[in-house]
Formats: sequence, structure tokens, C-alpha cells
Amino acid sequence: MKRPLLLVLAAAAIALPSCEMPMATGSGVAAYQAYDRPAKLPSNPSNVRVKVSTSRQRVYVMEGDTPLLVMPVSVGTASTPTPKGSFRIYKKEHYRRAVSHGIAYSGSNARRTLIGKRPSGWSFKGTPMPYWCEFKPAYGFHTGWVKHTPCTHGCIRMHENLAPKFFRLVSNGTPVNIATTQPEDAKYGNIPLPPDAGPLPDYSLQYYLGDGYFTQHKKPSYN
Repeated sequence: MKRPLLLVLAAAAIALPSCEMPMATGSGVAAYQAYDRPAKLPSNPSNVRVKVSTSRQRVYVMEGDTPLLVMPVSVGTASTPTPKGSFRIYKKEHYRRAVSHGIAYSGSNARRTLIGKRPSGWSFKGTPMPYWCEFKPAYGFHTGWVKHTPCTHGCIRMHENLAPKFFRLVSNGTPVNIATTQPEDAKYGNIPLPPDAGPLPDYSLQYYLGDGYFTQHKKPSYN
């Protein structure tokens, strides 16, 4: 994720790169972490399709005319847009990390950077992108902070509590249609939103160096 950070690291987290507890606190973070949306398992998984509305920043996971999951997402900015068109999911990976960008670290020091710009002698781990579902080379759905305005480099960020639901509902081969608007916008798009993640403090870099973010979500439930 590429967003401003509040690097207020607890001493224990600095000492332990594998720390499993997020360091961001506050009522806004608590409200964000409590956000959830209902999901329904399909009768026939082969009939599932995904529709993305970039103008509304909504994803509709549909089985026929029945919505299985309707969720807010973050899409690409005007300069780094989410690609439009018809695709299929062809790669799913729960424990995905980015290759080109992430966190350079040395002892208690850590900073976000591109892999080619890490300081000499520092180690590097890619940005965690949990519940990755790729639909075009280098573009996919994945867990990330969801904001109320487009903010990504083209990927589609899902809320931490909704990403595992999406991951279960889709399969390799699931069709994905991405357009400026979708017919479902009018009927299903008016949903409650989580707090805007933009003003919220990020989890610590030390937390992202461990594996905790890959399971940073509620236990999924389905109707």
C-alpha cells in the first residue's frame, strides 16, 4: 500500500520483525476493523461472476441476478487507472507479497521503498497483498486500506474483513467485468461504507514484515 504512515512503533515491535499484533489504535481504526458485509455461498460456483464499477468503487459478486457479496473497494487513480474490460481470474494466492515494492529493514530501522532503491546491505520484504486474485498480469484484487476516493496503482483493494470472503467465492476462471458503471450500481450500490482509511494511522512496518497482516480479519461467515 502506498499511503502516508504514522511510524509510532512500540519498542517490542521494533525488536521483533515477526510481531503479530497491529500497532494502529483509536476509535477510527476500531470502527474500520469492525466493518463487515454479508456474503452468501453460491449454489453453483461455476455461475459466479464479478462486476466492478470504478466510478462507484463497488464490487458485485453475482450468481445470475443474485448478489453474493456487494462491497466497497479502492480502485486506481486517473494517472494509474484500473484496467477496464472483460477478464478472468487466473491466479489466487493468500500469502502474496509484491515483488517490486515493499519494506527495506536493517535492525530496528525500516522504510518503504522500491526494491531497486533499498539501502545497500538492508534486507527487503515485499508489501503484503493478502488474498490476491489476479485478473491481468500485475493487476489483482487484494487486501488493502479502502479509501473513499481512487488511490491505487490499478489494483483493486478490498477491506480486510471482506477479502477472505471474496477469495472463497471466486475461482480460477471466474469472469470479471470492469467498467465505469454497472447496472447493479442503482439496485445494490448504496451500501454502508467503512471509515475512510485515508486519515487513519497505518499498521506498523514491523507488523507488515511478519505474517500477521495475512490473517488480519474477522472469521468469515456466510448466509
